[in-house]
Amino acid sequence: MQPDLSHVTLVAVSSIALDATARALALSIDQARFARAVLFADRAPPAGLPEGVVWHKIAPVTSRALYSRFLFHELARHITTSHVLVVQWDGYILDHAAWDPAFLDYDYIGAAWPHFGDSFIVGNGGFSLRSRRLLDALAHYRLNPGEAEDTAICRRLRPLLEQHHAIRFAPPEVSARFAFERVPRQGRPFGFHGVFNMIDLMTPRALLDLLSGLEPATVHANERAEIVLGLLRRGEFATAVRLLARFLWPANPPQTRRSAL
Repeated sequence: MQPDLSHVTLVAVSSIALDATARALALSIDQARFARAVLFADRAPPAGLPEGVVWHKIAPVTSRALYSRFLFHELARHITTSHVLVVQWDGYILDHAAWDPAFLDYDYIGAAWPHFGDSFIVGNGGFSLRSRRLLDALAHYRLNPGEAEDTAICRRLRPLLEQHHAIRFAPPEVSARFAFERVPRQGRPFGFHGVFNMIDLMTPRALLDLLSGLEPATVHANERAEIVLGLLRRGEFATAVRLLARFLWPANPPQTRRSAL
């Protein structure tokens, strides 16, 4: 049975990979009942919006800085529910049975970051649950130039948010049940983030079709290498070669749009 997330708004923000982003929204809607689902983008997806998703037009999100600025400074005025679930084209709900109503006790949950050596490792914003309380608290702060919004929230500003606004960040053990990214999947988490994880979540053909439809700059160089190497380790040589050719010699080189995420 789909969990009742009627106090949660499902959102995605993008100017790239719009069809893939719409797919992520559709897959998430299939897993849970949200108050509403919104795609914030400068244009509608070429293939159309999934049923149940509303398009809200915004200025083009042509850089990571603009993406971070929107989530940090602009998202709050569009949210009326107690929480918001942020998804991206490469991060969405996997298993509705993993939903725990206790997730809503926290103001921020995202996948853990294993590359930090301290206790501030939760977490990744690409698939994250955030409270309206957190969004309102962010109005008291500003992003540094070039700073990623999830890093700012979960690391630089976390002590201030906890001390002055009583914001609750999920502990790592709760984060692991909510989502995975760079930490190996434990059991059956609610969702995930990271295109490199999609090797295990999709058939090689489906992955090839999805990635071939993206703007060439969407997948970063290190992620491209991870995908190709992962396919080779699985013996998917033909798919690996075709993806490598796509990455190295894109049919439609990017013009003015760049990867925003």
